[in-house]
Amino acid sequence: MRERIIRGIAGTLVLVSILLALFYVNMNWLLLTAFVGLNLLQSSITKWCLMDDILKKVFKMDN
Repeated sequence: MRERIIRGIAGTLVLVSILLALFYVNMNWLLLTAFVGLNLLQSSITKWCLMDDILKKVFKMDN
């Protein structure tokens, strides 16, 4: 369940940042997309995910 939430959050952040870059004509929002992409790549290599730790500690999710 936690992995689905992480993927949902990542997808939402990517879509929101692309929409903000297009409609507010500020390409700096694409840096958020790059940050999310780099974190996804890093977590696939190291098997450590910051969002996973946040969900465990803040929302007490253990599944």
